[in-house]
Amino acid sequence: MSELIAAARDLAGELLGVGSERWCHSAGVAERAQELTGAVPADDRELLVAAAWLHDIGYAPELRETGFHPLDGADGLRAREWEPRVCALVAYHSGARFVAEDRGLLPELSRYSEEESPLTDALTYADQTVGPGGRRMTFDDRVADMLRRHGSDSPNARVHARRGPYLAAIADRVRARLGCIL
Repeated sequence: MSELIAAARDLAGELLGVGSERWCHSAGVAERAQELTGAVPADDRELLVAAAWLHDIGYAPELRETGFHPLDGADGLRAREWEPRVCALVAYHSGARFVAEDRGLLPELSRYSEEESPLTDALTYADQTVGPGGRRMTFDDRVADMLRRHGSDSPNARVHARRGPYLAAIADRVRARLGCIL
């Protein structure tokens, strides 16, 4: 395991609590990301797995500032002097910009550079195919589960008409890059 991935895993464990449901989800996303490394350029593979470990650290109580975990996680990483690209990957994972806009946090999110690449696609796909506690789910089941858990009046539900097709297009691109149906 690389130093970057080990540092990301250790920080996720420290902030989320090793064995907690959120940590188990992050571990599952990291495992899934490792399986998806063939869908990203070789130079980005380590970064993909590290970002997968870190994508939900914004849920940690000590990082909670805005209550929007992608932004809180990115800010927490920046405060710890992590590489700007890692911070941005966390900030924008899984279509976070749609929810940030709904919550009035787009100006704060825009402190980070949004990237659209095979790397961001693979990170989002990994997150959108692993459910709570780290269990594998199909993309469709994961989206349905998220909407059910968050509720019909949640920001996630309010933006779903725009975010849902965005996430589905990402899933299609990742599957095409791997040359298979996952």
